[in-house]
Amino acid sequence: MRKAEGKQLIGIIYTSGSLEVAEMISQSGFDWVMIDMEHSVLTLKDVQNSLPVFGKKLLRIVRIPGNDPVWIKRVLDTGCDGIMVPMVNSGEEAEKLVRAAKYPPVGQRSVGITRAHSYGQSFSKYLESANSDLIIMAQIEHRDGVRNIDLILNIKGIDWIFIGPYDMSASMGLAGQVSHPDVRKAIELVKKKCRDSGIPYGIFGASPEALVQEFHDGCKYLLCGIDVFLISTALRDLSGKLKALIKE
Repeated sequence: MRKAEGKQLIGIIYTSGSLEVAEMISQSGFDWVMIDMEHSVLTLKDVQNSLPVFGKKLLRIVRIPGNDPVWIKRVLDTGCDGIMVPMVNSGEEAEKLVRAAKYPPVGQRSVGITRAHSYGQSFSKYLESANSDLIIMAQIEHRDGVRNIDLILNIKGIDWIFIGPYDMSASMGLAGQVSHPDVRKAIELVKKKCRDSGIPYGIFGASPEALVQEFHDGCKYLLCGIDVFLISTALRDLSGKLKALIKE
């Protein structure tokens, strides 16, 4: 599993539910995809149907709607490579996440016949490796998460940290001001704590230019672009360019 590798991965956010878009993403050179159930209308069926289209070469992480054991087990049962859980703000919440994502005796994830193990065809093999192979990512995107970052990082089973600059800025009363000194200070603290603890971290950037410094700072999981935003921007630019040419 690539969570154990040292290379830096470049990813994109998938929200549309279009299998054609998923196919195009799989052909575009990305290393991982964040399939977003938190800020989209994607259903579990949408998630499950998209996974084989993305294919095994792409690391497929599903962001679930919240830190809920029911959501965690149902999403993991789709056969994804891991989950991202939003708003993990304390050690207790991180522990709850790990407990829900791991099979006994480590955790409390229930067992069923699902897509994750080819509907039972690789049942034993999956159960033997799931606890160690599946990626569990806690999202730090609130000032409380920053304040409790040491406690969160101390919870065994958290594989990655993902920093959410936009919600973090909102929690500080600075919504959208991701470059504000107070927001940057909080982000830099989380990054330093991750590096010191040896836990890799990821971050979202609105543009490739915004992520260059993050790459050089050692960020392992870069996330840039949202499928629907890229499509809508390309369509707007195309129509605008055509109209401008016609008026010349």
